Amino acid sequence: MPTFDVAKGALASAKADLLAVPAFQAPEGDGGRSKKKDKGPVAPHVPEATAPVAEALGIDLAAELVALGFEGSVGETARIPTRGAVKARQVLVVGVGRAADLDADAVRRAGAAVADAASKTESVATTVHAVGELDPAEAARAFVEGVALGAYRFTAFKSEADLHRLEHVTLHAGDVKPSVLKTAVAEAEAVATAVALVRDLVNTPPGDKRPPAFADRAREVAKEAGIKAKVLDEKDLAKGGYGGILGVGGGSDAPPRLVELSYSPSGAKTHVALVGKGITFDSGGLSIKPAEAMETMKMDMGGAATVLGVMQAVAALKLKVRITGLLALAENMPSGSATRPGDVLTIRGGKTVEVLNTDAEGRLVLADALEHARELEPDVIVDMATLTGAALIALGDKVGVVMSTDDDLSDALVAASRRAGEPFWPLPVANDQYKKLLDSEVADVKNVGGRKAGTITAGLFLHHFVGDDVSWAHLDIAGVAWNDGGREGYLPKGATGVPVRMLVEWLRER
Repeated sequence: MPTFDVAKGALASAKADLLAVPAFQAPEGDGGRSKKKDKGPVAPHVPEATAPVAEALGIDLAAELVALGFEGSVGETARIPTRGAVKARQVLVVGVGRAADLDADAVRRAGAAVADAASKTESVATTVHAVGELDPAEAARAFVEGVALGAYRFTAFKSEADLHRLEHVTLHAGDVKPSVLKTAVAEAEAVATAVALVRDLVNTPPGDKRPPAFADRAREVAKEAGIKAKVLDEKDLAKGGYGGILGVGGGSDAPPRLVELSYSPSGAKTHVALVGKGITFDSGGLSIKPAEAMETMKMDMGGAATVLGVMQAVAALKLKVRITGLLALAENMPSGSATRPGDVLTIRGGKTVEVLNTDAEGRLVLADALEHARELEPDVIVDMATLTGAALIALGDKVGVVMSTDDDLSDALVAASRRAGEPFWPLPVANDQYKKLLDSEVADVKNVGGRKAGTITAGLFLHHFVGDDVSWAHLDIAGVAWNDGGREGYLPKGATGVPVRMLVEWLRER
């Protein structure tokens, strides 16, 4: 991740390889090229803060951009050589869209465009964050997040990693107090560092993060962040009656773990429990997946990684909220000791589950962890899991699922997701007809309810182990935690780190 700082003084005189400035797209109705040939292209709007750079270059910047066919859409870029007029070799103009539509995510995506365009540049000085009517601190946070997330690359297993990367970005404060921007930059760096941690963990090959190794890494991160950590091994789990985690992990020679992380700042009035599914590799167990469906199953611990990342960020930000994080870690493998379809598992607390499909394993480890969380009597429980392929079918890979027994909690999470640029959408919980799909003839509940409404029945299964005495929300991140396509703005191919930023935003509000 690049380093960031804040500077006073004119951007044109900055000692950087590249100067990055913003430009607006023409208002709707004027944008793009005119239908009348004699009018020609409509120039993008260049903010006043960019004028000194154009003057130093001795050019009409708007006219240059028209000649280059640049329109100013979000993330669009154009390069203009400085020919020695300033210390920087080039000026990078970055589109931020129409002024009427400007929001934090547009600035975030513009930041990612800067990172991409400057990937082989050592240093950038910029005013892209200083545009429009956005609050300066909000805009600076979004820009730094965009640059940091857009610059992310997973190279841990590359024998020859590309070392030509953006190393340093300077935000020029202009009329804003530098201290305001410095605080915003530090906050954004903390969040981006947490997202990078989650991406790294999810991208790591499954053989290098089996449950004991993942638990050790969680302990290391917690120690660095000043968070207390306790790890329950297979003996502790057996003694405590964690039949779901043990049942899922029983087919692997790498035993399961339950990690409890505790962040308790003085003055905190709210206790939030965050619970994450951590299947470090999902073969499907005896209900084995097709080979091609296993190729990305190293990402099935994305929920647990998210909990760890959020807690790292919260500790760095010193938020005044008590948080307990639970990472339910197991490897779902087929073997002679694996759970069989038809087996009945006893979850912590005594409820029983008939396992009809061993590939519906995430809900089994979460059941134990949710019971554990409930015993701690928090004010709120939020669990997150790459739980169902049905979530991907229902909402695609750009929108996550939220299910909650508390409408206010659901609304707050959805609002935070929009502010963070990580959209989530609610699905119903209160539906007796769907609940009946989980009725079992031999146990309290079965672990699958059939093909219909798969995401909803999975959430209803989890609700069995939370009850109605605590405010609870379930986030199905199966579609949004992983990007099968190419790089899209600040989302890389592979692990995305969603929903770390959304949850940090929600916790800020609490």
